[in-house]
Amino acid sequence: MAGAAGMALVAGAQAAQAQDITVGYFLEWPMPFQYAKATGMYDEALGTSVNWVSFDTGTAMSAAMASGDVQLSVSQGVPPFVVATSAGQDLQALDVAVSYSDNDNCVVQEILEIDKDSAAELEGKRVAVPLGTAAHYGFLEQMNHFGVDITTMDVVDMAPPDGAAAMAQGSVDMACGWGGSLRRMKDYGNVLLTGAEKEELGILVFDVTSGPATWVAENSDMVAAFLGVTAEANAMWADEANHEEMLPVIAKDAGMDEEATAATLETFVFPPVEEQLTEKWLGGGAQDFMAGVAQVFVEAGSIDSALDSYADNVNTGPLETASSGM
Repeated sequence: MAGAAGMALVAGAQAAQAQDITVGYFLEWPMPFQYAKATGMYDEALGTSVNWVSFDTGTAMSAAMASGDVQLSVSQGVPPFVVATSAGQDLQALDVAVSYSDNDNCVVQEILEIDKDSAAELEGKRVAVPLGTAAHYGFLEQMNHFGVDITTMDVVDMAPPDGAAAMAQGSVDMACGWGGSLRRMKDYGNVLLTGAEKEELGILVFDVTSGPATWVAENSDMVAAFLGVTAEANAMWADEANHEEMLPVIAKDAGMDEEATAATLETFVFPPVEEQLTEKWLGGGAQDFMAGVAQVFVEAGSIDSALDSYADNVNTGPLETASSGM
């Protein structure tokens, strides 16, 4: 009886531990993982019901992970990740969730007739920017490229949905954001630089799956299983034969129609695991990029200081485990 009771306690403890996972993600940000989310692939692989909660910005994801309300965040932008880790939050990037130079940008009101050849006219203008995000980093880098003095601008901290609404109302001259909000912004204006033009300037845009380092260390097998499912969903989407089945499911989960979902996904790149583990990404490139992002934010006065290195904020262990089991 004592042995049976002990086994019951162990089983109960394991079940309680397995249930303790909440994952953050974005609405109107369609990705293959949402097919796995909606069809129960994560629940089956992790042996528990994963709780999902949506956010408007990556900075909100950081706050939720700091409070312990969220254990993992899918597709957190590198800039908000850098802002949090530079401030001392012990987060780790676990994979490259998506690369999307064409799906994160700033839009100028069409009525102003300002383009890349007349960008200097943006000085003194009012711009909606979600501070501490990928869009914020892109804004700073583009203004730096064009020689626009941002101290002359009225920069208002707005989440992308609010920035899109402000564009529609004509209350801002420019707004920055991503996903569905960016599409709505484009109804009222134009981008200064295309994704390809930004990449030529070294303005990369990619997201990571992130989590608190302590929790990741204590639950490495669960993290590896989670990343494995994400990789499986990405591989499924890479085969166009699966699009007809996956697209409606992803669109519904993202809160979008199928046409908009397909258009958004066309601008996304999902690097396979073997590529993510190369020098270009998690083998060194991501860490160097984080340091560059931090330096831009320091120079802009957005953060007080940068870390000496962001190497400890990238953990490839769970992804390597997931890769060996694929």
